[in-house]
Amino acid sequence: MSRSRSDGFSLLESVAAVALMATIILALSSVTGQWLPNWRRGFVDLQRVDLVGLGLERLLADLSVAEYVTPWGEAPVPLFDGGASSVVFVRSAIGPNAHPQLEVVRIAEGSDDRGRALIRTRARFVPVARGRPAQPFAFADPVALLRAPFSVSFAYAGPDHVWAERWKNEDRLPEAIKVTVLDSAGRAQAASTIVRLKITAPGVPKLAAQEKAANAESPPKGGQPPTAGTQSKQ
Repeated sequence: MSRSRSDGFSLLESVAAVALMATIILALSSVTGQWLPNWRRGFVDLQRVDLVGLGLERLLADLSVAEYVTPWGEAPVPLFDGGASSVVFVRSAIGPNAHPQLEVVRIAEGSDDRGRALIRTRARFVPVARGRPAQPFAFADPVALLRAPFSVSFAYAGPDHVWAERWKNEDRLPEAIKVTVLDSAGRAQAASTIVRLKITAPGVPKLAAQEKAANAESPPKGGQPPTAGTQSKQ
């Protein structure tokens, strides 16, 4: 089969096609270079918000189940130490391999191999003998709940609903704890929230003991009990 000399592309047409393709690729590269950083920044911000939400969920779950536990049986105050940037409390142990026991949880600002973070650690709760100094807890199992540039500030309120930055040596646990999420500039974020504690005082056992003592002191129904040395009339 014979071919016509006009079949195919000329050198000029090939050069024009290559130039047009290069122009299109250059335009696409320019557009991609403009929106790709914004897309990447938005994606990173979205991931960061998800991580903040997960960290806060774990933090609030811990605080809400803090228990009224004293260092020894007759101690006047529970084991709870709340500050503006840290909080220490007692709760039931959790986890797939956890035994039914109490553990002391500390949530405080610290740092790890990835930088500054809000870190959760725990230690086994061991009561101390009355009059003996308490041994420092061996906190372990660090878990980062929140990382820079975010930080957390705590505040505590009792029955009077007045917020304070310190809660220690009180005869009851706080009614509520305010968790304020701050950015690197110290501005409060919308993720800030308030958690209410389920147990704040000894509660029913103490009231039951008081009622039992009151009943023991009150006379029985039907009059005064006979006194010693007297005989009832036949």
